[in-house]
Amino acid sequence: MSDAVQSLAAQEEARYRALQVVDPRAPGALETFTEGLHDESWRVRHAAAEGLRRLPDAEGVVTRLISVLGERGETGARNAAAEALAGMGTVALRPLVLLLEHEDPDQRKLAVDILGQSGSTEVEDVILRSLSDVDLNVRVAAAEALGRIGGEAAVRALEALLDADTSLLRLAALEGLAALRKAPSTTRVMALVEEPLLQRSALRLLGLCPPGASTERICRALASSVRSVREAALVALGTQATGLGPYERNELDAVARSVLAHIPEMTERVAQALDVEDVRIRAGALVAAGALGEASLALAVAEVAREDRLLREVLFTLGQLGTEGRRLLLKNMGALSLPARTVAAEALVLLVDATSVPELCALLEWAEDDLRAVVVRALGRTRSPEALLPLVGLLADASLSGTATRALDQLIAVHPLAALAALETAVEQRTTPVAVAVLGRLGGVQVLPLLRRLARDVDAPWRAAAVEAASRVSGEAGLELARGALADESAPVRIAAVRAMGRQGGKEAGNFLGLALKDEDRAVRLAAVEAVGVGGATERALDLEALVRHGDGALAVLAVRALAKLGKVGAGMLWDALGHPDTEVVKAALAALTSADGAADGAALAVSLVGHPRWDVRAAAARVLGDLGRPECLSVLQQALAVEHDALARKALVDAVALLSGR
Repeated sequence: MSDAVQSLAAQEEARYRALQVVDPRAPGALETFTEGLHDESWRVRHAAAEGLRRLPDAEGVVTRLISVLGERGETGARNAAAEALAGMGTVALRPLVLLLEHEDPDQRKLAVDILGQSGSTEVEDVILRSLSDVDLNVRVAAAEALGRIGGEAAVRALEALLDADTSLLRLAALEGLAALRKAPSTTRVMALVEEPLLQRSALRLLGLCPPGASTERICRALASSVRSVREAALVALGTQATGLGPYERNELDAVARSVLAHIPEMTERVAQALDVEDVRIRAGALVAAGALGEASLALAVAEVAREDRLLREVLFTLGQLGTEGRRLLLKNMGALSLPARTVAAEALVLLVDATSVPELCALLEWAEDDLRAVVVRALGRTRSPEALLPLVGLLADASLSGTATRALDQLIAVHPLAALAALETAVEQRTTPVAVAVLGRLGGVQVLPLLRRLARDVDAPWRAAAVEAASRVSGEAGLELARGALADESAPVRIAAVRAMGRQGGKEAGNFLGLALKDEDRAVRLAAVEAVGVGGATERALDLEALVRHGDGALAVLAVRALAKLGKVGAGMLWDALGHPDTEVVKAALAALTSADGAADGAALAVSLVGHPRWDVRAAAARVLGDLGRPECLSVLQQALAVEHDALARKALVDAVALLSGR
């Protein structure tokens, strides 16, 4: 950049900044900003217009701005003045309406333009009158303004202008109706499509008409040699497809297909349109691509996924491209951008069939984690027995085992025997203990011998998996294996046994859980506490109450929650929990208050904590008091609110006060 150019840029910046710091209340501010309207820089003029809107004497500003409108030869200043007037609100409306009587048609046109930009429905009548102005430019400006303001009268007037003897007026009427999304009858709009000057605007308006004959005419316009006409037709096609139900969309696609199939080079033109900047054109190109059903467009369609607003239409279109389109996507996933690859993978979940397994497995070899999860889902959707072995193998992948299990469930429903064989092979080959759980769920009692054998396996993970799987297959066998596993040397195996007993429930399980509560391993004790609650072992309530006072906060929290599940929440236990040094135990107790033996006791306990040193405890106490619905606690909450400084605790107190006071 030359020194002269840099100097001019610096001077412009200085003028711009100078206007930014002008005090609107200072003497001479009006003159300063008005002078800025005449600056050669649009940035400075815009800053001046913004400044004028901040001046306290709004009426004086309007008068001065209207005087600037009359300065012929000062186009930049007049446009800036118009910008400022459009943002002045109601104070500018009456002076602008008076300006419509000016002898100079240029002044009248500016007034109509500004009134239209104001968006005020109050001026609809005067703009309607301007449609009868002797000057054509004023009449055109009035039609354009009505398209911005709207209203029933505006729509009727614009429709009437479609019969005007001047093309400019008909064009302005078409644009106005399109802006208002108010289309006249299809027949009337189609007649205007035949006029070259009106064709693009008429096509866009035709997109607001119901599918059918309008769709056929729009699609025929895609054969035009004029690019702007083709793009207008694509915008119309995209508009028409928006929000259609399945039946109407099928009708639109059928009509479009019958026309587009006979247009030479249509596939190439659609491919080009899928890559343009205008989102509206791309939306129409997606509709055209789906109607054509041309598989070669699959990659270009997928790349449109870079535009978030078109994701749904991209997925829909990919679904219309058939088996060949799916194969093309699978073979070229690595060449797609990340957004395109992601949406293509989601589409593949819906598009795959039994022939897709080899390509999906190949994709698993290199795909990133998120994409691999989608591919696993797609394998389940293939309903192919060939997908069983790959999915069973993926059970060993910690990041995908859950998704692979759900995908296997889909295949198990249609190929139970093949799935059983694949899982038995995986267990025999010791692929992963995760396969044991799936095998147990599928095989039922017939795999109990295998589970009994695995429960004595040399490797602890396999023993643990067998114990848990057996508990889901058979209550009696599960309890038998769990009893033996409670003495296992491996803590994970004992945890599996504890969970199995919690799942089975019953007095015998409760007795064994009493032993597990005293296990030397902390993780086993934690699991046992949860299992007592899950299994409903009420005979272990006293053990849990003792653990509420335990110094290990995690054990105490789980004990409180388990007692709540058992319905054994008493005032004594709650006082012990509320006095625990670990605030997580205190909050767990507060959460259990609503299941306490008496609401009054619960309220008293919560009241004791609204002044706790920790904000989160105070907030939890407030929420409990609000939920308990004890109006006598309202004064306590109000007093706490008066001294509360923490924003989140205050919010909880405010909500509780509102609940108790009936607001």
